[in-house]
Parts: sequence; C-alpha cells; structure tokens
Amino acid sequence: MPFRLGPTELIIILVIVLLIFGAGKMPQIGGAMGKTIRNFRSGVKSLNDDSIASLSEKEQDVSKS
Repeated sequence: MPFRLGPTELIIILVIVLLIFGAGKMPQIGGAMGKTIRNFRSGVKSLNDDSIASLSEKEQDVSKS
C-alpha cells in the first residue's frame, strides 16, 4: 500500500479536522462515517451474495445439461 499512515500522521490529521470542524461536530462526523462504512459493507455483502447466487444458478443449469 503506498499510503501507510503512522500514529504521527493520524494525530496530525485529527488535529486538522478538529480545527476545521470544531469539537462539537466531531461526534456527528464520527456517526456519519460509521453509517457510511456500514452501508458500504452491507452493499458489498449483498453484491457478493447476489453473485454467489448467480454462480450457483449457472452451475445448476450446466449440471442439468
């Protein structure tokens, strides 16, 4: 991975975000990021489930032939 972030870089990023948005907005930002990550994982999981179902249907069709 070309972008390895160490503890120092993460602290600098956190300080910059804190200065830009303020301490009051941090819980809202964290909650929004958490929801975004959950939705992304849910979407990826549903895509994987759909592709697995599609592959199993194709395998059944091939075995019937």
